[in-house]
Amino acid sequence: MKFKLCGKLAAIGWIFPSKIILVMKLTTLLLIIACVQVSAKGYAQMVTLSEKNIQIAEVFTKLHKQTGYSFFYKYKFVKDIRVSVELQDVNIEQALNAILKDQPLTYSIVNKTVVLKRKEGTDATKDVGIPPVTIKGKVLDENGKTLPGVTIKVKGSNTGVVTDSEGSFTFTVPEHATIVVSFIGYESQEIALNGELNLTVKLTPSLKSLDQVIVIGYGAQKKSDITGSVARADLESFRQSPNTNLVQLLQGTVPGLNIGQVSSAGQSPTIQIRGQSTISGSQNVLIVLDGIVYSGDISSINPNDIASIDILKDASSKAIYGASAANGVLLISTKKGKAGSKPVINFSSSYATQNPASQLHPLDRNEFIQKVKDINWRQAYLAPDYLTPNPAFDLRSKLDATQVSGYDNGTDYNWYKAATNPGLLYDQQLSVSNATEKTNFFISGGYTKQKGFVINDQFNRKSVRINLETKVFDWLTVGAQAFTSLADYSGNPPDLRSIMLYSPLNTPYSPAGAINLTPNASINNPFLSTYGSDYNHRNTLSGNFYGIFNIPHVKGLTYRLNYGNGYYWNQHYMANQYSANFTGAVSKVNDATYDYTLDNILNYKRTFGSDHAIDLTMVYGARERKYETTSASGTGYNNISLGYNSLQQGLIQQISSNAYSETYNYQTARLSYGYKSKYLLTSTIRRDGFSGFASNKKFGVFPSVAAAWIASNESFLKINWLDNLKLRVGYGSNGNLTNRYASLATVSQGAAYVFGDAGGTLFGQQVATLANNNLSWETTTGINIGVDFSLLNGRISGAVDYYNTSTNNLLFSVNIPTITGFSSINTNVGEINNSGAEFTLNTINVKVKDFQWSTVLNYATNKNKIKKLLGSGDLVSSNLFIGQPLGAIYNYKTDGIWQIGETPPSGYYTGGNKLVDVNGDGKVTSDDRVILGHTEPAYRFSIGNTFSYQQFSLFVFINSVQGGKNGYLGYNNPWSDTGIQQGDNAIRNNWFKEVNYWTPSNPNAAYRITGSVPAIDPGIYQDRSFVRLQEVSLSYNFSSALINKVGIKNLRVYLSGKNLATWTKWKGWDPETIQGFAYGASPVIKAYSAGLNVTF
Repeated sequence: MKFKLCGKLAAIGWIFPSKIILVMKLTTLLLIIACVQVSAKGYAQMVTLSEKNIQIAEVFTKLHKQTGYSFFYKYKFVKDIRVSVELQDVNIEQALNAILKDQPLTYSIVNKTVVLKRKEGTDATKDVGIPPVTIKGKVLDENGKTLPGVTIKVKGSNTGVVTDSEGSFTFTVPEHATIVVSFIGYESQEIALNGELNLTVKLTPSLKSLDQVIVIGYGAQKKSDITGSVARADLESFRQSPNTNLVQLLQGTVPGLNIGQVSSAGQSPTIQIRGQSTISGSQNVLIVLDGIVYSGDISSINPNDIASIDILKDASSKAIYGASAANGVLLISTKKGKAGSKPVINFSSSYATQNPASQLHPLDRNEFIQKVKDINWRQAYLAPDYLTPNPAFDLRSKLDATQVSGYDNGTDYNWYKAATNPGLLYDQQLSVSNATEKTNFFISGGYTKQKGFVINDQFNRKSVRINLETKVFDWLTVGAQAFTSLADYSGNPPDLRSIMLYSPLNTPYSPAGAINLTPNASINNPFLSTYGSDYNHRNTLSGNFYGIFNIPHVKGLTYRLNYGNGYYWNQHYMANQYSANFTGAVSKVNDATYDYTLDNILNYKRTFGSDHAIDLTMVYGARERKYETTSASGTGYNNISLGYNSLQQGLIQQISSNAYSETYNYQTARLSYGYKSKYLLTSTIRRDGFSGFASNKKFGVFPSVAAAWIASNESFLKINWLDNLKLRVGYGSNGNLTNRYASLATVSQGAAYVFGDAGGTLFGQQVATLANNNLSWETTTGINIGVDFSLLNGRISGAVDYYNTSTNNLLFSVNIPTITGFSSINTNVGEINNSGAEFTLNTINVKVKDFQWSTVLNYATNKNKIKKLLGSGDLVSSNLFIGQPLGAIYNYKTDGIWQIGETPPSGYYTGGNKLVDVNGDGKVTSDDRVILGHTEPAYRFSIGNTFSYQQFSLFVFINSVQGGKNGYLGYNNPWSDTGIQQGDNAIRNNWFKEVNYWTPSNPNAAYRITGSVPAIDPGIYQDRSFVRLQEVSLSYNFSSALINKVGIKNLRVYLSGKNLATWTKWKGWDPETIQGFAYGASPVIKAYSAGLNVTF
């Protein structure tokens, strides 16, 4: 029995942009004007129609387009009926009465659905069909939240509807039918009605996610069809985390993707994918935002606008982006509207407190006085063991002259406490979205305010985004994805290095309350900077405008034109009366960057029969990036009240400017072929051109190929417990970019000539670097082998990958004889190898009524090794060693500390480090240095657990980096700062109470005593391995039955914490920041937040 539904019940045409005007003018400002004429339509009630001798089924289709009514009928009853109609501004009933006049059909209208059947007394009366019934219901997710856009169909037919913005649906179906409820990312459900007319359907996530659509660059594919190493980050589990930067959401979530820590307001973390593959080439991961390369600050992007982030890791998947993708690719997609009967309004708000996860503490008064005694231990204590205090020791005479009065009057000033305060993070987000049959839109606004732990360290961001797409004709779709972000970093924090060096016996203010310019007569008062004005704004305006053309008469062929523009302008203005040796200094720096991307994308996607599927993508594109900056400054001001708005008052004035331009040109082709959904092949080739390369090497070609076998689709592997098993292998190459002027001879200028004894100095120019017309592309070539699997109906799933890549023709500055007139030249040398393995495991451990416990485990390891250099062995001066990682540590071995009673060699002292004479020649020289280890970790792992009970959900995430044997080492010498190493500085300045230094009473200390510098001061390295409780969040979703009564669709409240605990043997600041006992370092932040998310 064949039924037909004309249209979709939920396809309500409610916004139709009829005109989009895009005007872009870019000189000093990019202006985007999108003028959209909006016509809001519900179910249109009036019909105008003029047709002659047309099939009645086509008339029903036209009525659906005009009115929004759907039509339900047996096709065999109408397939031979043709009619002529002439209607003008009539309602739906009048239209149907006129159309069906003298026809063997009758109708009834049920909830916007027209049900047609044969009239009584016709030949087919006894086959009227199954009587229709109207069912109503609501679809919920695993947490009890309503789901819009869910498809409900009658099994075995195309008859269907879509849930509205509140997850509700009304559907007219045959009595006793079976309906199928389906939604991307969730398991489909079949429900036999059996007379039940009111339904509540709860969907569960599909861990197999084989139908999940993954962005792969200039297109998208089902996860089941991907042949390369591509991963999608789990953003939803981290949405409640108190972060300002979207990249922070990725920390530990994807194996092979390494995200660094942040320690200041609005800071962007470092990003690395599968280790370091270059010495001097670009190490930047390519960021692609909505299909366009993004070169702005990642902190300008509002995390709440992001729908998904996909990571391209292996050579075959990265090849589509060629030379820009050598270090991996992040493909960021922003949100779109979801289908519903009315717009969805979402509001979220959160507040977080922020304090150091761990911090160091400068010595207080008593500890500082003890430090002075420890430095003078030979005088402060009595021989021979120097454990008994010397009553004749005059401590006061050893103090710095500026500290004597503080010592006498009991001063104990806490400089660090005065320079810090509890931080906060406040975030508010509002969005409106919807999608109809023809138009899709998402509009959002956000405000983020962060006050750092250090005073005047702050970040404010205001952002607005408009994503709009409309189907103008059946063959043309146009759209725009535009956003602006205004980030404010204004504020002058105090100089933290000076804060930490200042003694508690000094104070920043006089007894009368006046600012003390130099309290210890050596270092300027670190609070002087806070008295100045600082205006630091970083602004972004970005827009991608596109058109999609369905080529007529060639099924599956489309052409897409992308035109992306980015304009980034920064304004940094400063004024301080105490700068420039207290004469006052002001400055203004304005810089602007503009880039555009123009991509022509041709795609042909067809399935031939049931066995063959092809997807061909071809791209021709160009990019250009321009930058300019102007700086003006002045010093020596009698009156600085006008600040940076009156630079001309300075006695000394300086101006400077700079600019550059770089261009890219590329052609790409990618062919994907599938046979019987078992055998997959992807081949890509890209030709790249970059203006920064030499005249002889402007272009490079980078091919790749990958194949996959979906073994679980073979008849001999149809095993009940095996859902999916796919084997992947890929091989390809990527290039890497160099500095835009690396191949050119550059010119510098400076004072060059003096004519005569009394003549003035004239400026001249000279060639500063040597050109290399054959400077070529770095090329990274590699293989990736992977397995994707899913077992027990998705209860266990995951992926395993092994990769091995080599980077050749490394971009490197090689020393040359100075007789040439130059000291070095940029050229191509050597080879670096990276190899490793990655593993992801997802499990549903417990799944019973009202309770579910799921786990995700990530593991990654990477080994980095230099294979070749110049051909002359190691480059010790550059710390490069063949057979060793790039982060090899080449230094002296130590064997404890010289103790009392031992005789140190000349140049060393009791309480100092013992150095090992490795070569046994009786003396310690540079020849005794050895490889102590390396900075790269042995492996990384993370584990996340989600516990759901009724409306509650608890997420706990642990992240870890481990060094193994002699790996993940960090420099950690508390005496490396010259401000505290020796002589008066060691007495005058402060250090941290956490430093475990040698004294006669502490002979087994970790560090030597300071006060003098030994002949050779070895580097001190420690293991940075750690395990961190990175995320904990607890949320509660209110019942729909409760909140729907007050017009709320979804309501979630939550508590979350970030960086709550860290277990490590590392001493000093956080192990991930590698700051050790550095003075001037900022701590990593621990945060607690509370928030809500409400949808109307």
